[in-house]
Amino acid sequence: MEFTPIVALVIALALFFDFTNGFHDTANAMATPIATGALKPRTAVALAAVLNLIGAFLSTEVALTISQGIVNEDAASGGVAITPEFIFAGVLGAIIWNMTTWLFGLPSSSSHALFGGLIGAALVGAGVGAIDWAVLLDKVILPALFAPLVAGLTAFLATRLAYAVTRRHDGRPDGRGRFRVGQIFSSSLVALAHGTNDAQKTMGVITLTLVSAGLLESSAGVPWWVVVTCALAIAIGTYTGGWRIIRTLGSGLTAVKPAQGFAAETSTAVTILASSHLGFALSTTQVASGSVVGSGLGRRGSVVRWRTAGRIGLGWVMTLPISAAVGGAVALLAHLGTVGIVAATVVGVGLVVAMFVVSRRNAVNARNAISEVAESGHAVDIKRRRRARS
Repeated sequence: MEFTPIVALVIALALFFDFTNGFHDTANAMATPIATGALKPRTAVALAAVLNLIGAFLSTEVALTISQGIVNEDAASGGVAITPEFIFAGVLGAIIWNMTTWLFGLPSSSSHALFGGLIGAALVGAGVGAIDWAVLLDKVILPALFAPLVAGLTAFLATRLAYAVTRRHDGRPDGRGRFRVGQIFSSSLVALAHGTNDAQKTMGVITLTLVSAGLLESSAGVPWWVVVTCALAIAIGTYTGGWRIIRTLGSGLTAVKPAQGFAAETSTAVTILASSHLGFALSTTQVASGSVVGSGLGRRGSVVRWRTAGRIGLGWVMTLPISAAVGGAVALLAHLGTVGIVAATVVGVGLVVAMFVVSRRNAVNARNAISEVAESGHAVDIKRRRRARS
């Protein structure tokens, strides 16, 4: 089989999705250290980009879950053959949903957008038999339900513990500001975990494309050049920021303090790394959001903004069906052949450009994404220094 234009188009779209995944999910690792002032915004995203790059080389278990699991590409073993055209439809559906949620600053799951797009396209293009429903349930749906709860509970307990061991009754400083230093390490661990988990999803899509085009054996692993390009794409995307979602996670859910942020980040990293080892295609966004809410509940006097949490939860619920619907619609166009694929590409690119233009009307960047929490934290430090001088 030869390397056709549709295969090249799918790979290009998959790498662009990887790029959007990077800036869409930067907030998972760096929203809380930016909010508490532990890291400057630009330093935070640069650190996250480097660690996402490194993390992408640490494992391929999640990539194999996608390329050899959810979509059954082996027709010879009783499955339904999946073509590059249908993968194109699924990835385009995921990109459109990712850009939409980014525009509204909604930390939805890039992972579930990808799964939804692929599932919708596969159902339209090849039928129900194209999906391995057992793998989908075990590796995607059940982890999506339980992982945020586990991460939230862990963050709740870790926050309670952090405040218990630093409690002071003599009026002297409690030392909790030192958790800002700890946040550098905990947020770095989240960024590393994100690269380990999320970059692999694009690796899996490209590998699935190569298999469906007959360019790779279905039992083969992930080619080295796929690992390298996906690692670079997600790292570059991470460095661009994703400031809208950083603002939502950094201050939209709850006012984050250093000890609280450290607990949330540590809980997020542990949950994601464990899931990557088991091959679970977990949503880092859901885990990070669950950890932030759990840490907010764990700190006395903290207020969780449940209206914002509800909006995020609604986005989680809508991600799979909407991205599946878009992927299915694009798959219908793909049935028309080259004309349909070109039309879908033009419409998709037009929507992405339009959303970018709209975002410039109310731009969020490194200067204005810093939350009020960070400013209040610096104000407390200034007051303490003034008291010490007096």
